[in-house]
Amino acid sequence: MIIQKDLEGNIIAQYKNKSEAARILGLNESSIRRAVTQNRTVHGKFKFVKVNDISEVSINKSKAKILFLDIETAPIRAYTWGLWQQNIYLDQIISNWFMISWSAKWLGEQDTMSDVLTPDEIINEDDERLMQNLWTILDEAQIVVAHNGKGFDIPKITTRFLVHNMPPPSPYRQIDTKEVSKNTLNLPSNKLEALARLFGFEGKYDTDFELWADCMKGDVTALLRMEEYNNQDVRVLEKVYIKLRPYMKNHPNLDLFDDKEVITCPHCGSESIELKENKYFYTQSVKYQLYTCKDCGAHSRGKKGIVFMNKKQISAIPR
Repeated sequence: MIIQKDLEGNIIAQYKNKSEAARILGLNESSIRRAVTQNRTVHGKFKFVKVNDISEVSINKSKAKILFLDIETAPIRAYTWGLWQQNIYLDQIISNWFMISWSAKWLGEQDTMSDVLTPDEIINEDDERLMQNLWTILDEAQIVVAHNGKGFDIPKITTRFLVHNMPPPSPYRQIDTKEVSKNTLNLPSNKLEALARLFGFEGKYDTDFELWADCMKGDVTALLRMEEYNNQDVRVLEKVYIKLRPYMKNHPNLDLFDDKEVITCPHCGSESIELKENKYFYTQSVKYQLYTCKDCGAHSRGKKGIVFMNKKQISAIPR
């Protein structure tokens, strides 16, 4: 597969091979080959990259701002008299949790965005600067994708926003890939690492509690390792999302974010959809024409439904 990018690294289009790219763009195939193998630009406007699988790239054909997000937090430190089934009261807590780092990535862009506490900030348990930077990113997002985001990341982020007297960011839709996995698949584990292994992706970086302990001491090397660990989680998350996307029944309708007059895929925004002849989506009283996206494989229904009564069509109504 050949991916066409602009000079800033944004993905423009995808092609099955160099021949297809040359034919559609009206270029010489040798130009595409040199661009791929020698990292050259074509006409000073485009670059071409060869990938082995669609999951290796993030295609965003919609105007929706889709953000992948992951956070890392400090542990709660407390006095305790045992290891198992302990009731820890407020007076036993030495220090509460706070944010150590965050990582984020826009769908369709190559680079990750991230931030981590400085040694002084973590010693003082001060994550206000971190949260202000994260607020700016979240305020721009329209859809936020996180693994266990509804149960962990978003409530944690909201808590720290409130602690620092920050207003809520602009509203956004949420996609929780852990929730999708639990509701759609049947796996022994719904962890991000388990999904990455299942799909054949590079997984999370290996680590243990020692990394968190060293971070709490203000170790610069440990803090930088934590940031990169966080970044890798986001890269894995994006691949898992793209793999799961056509199976997401309640995926936000990306058609709402565009002004296109043509029918597009509500999952990925692609215009490459085909009508499924004699295939329909049925509700209790209305049936809709069925479409399939050639890019992501998701099914969608037409915008006008056909109402029947006593097996006779009586009207067509908008969805």
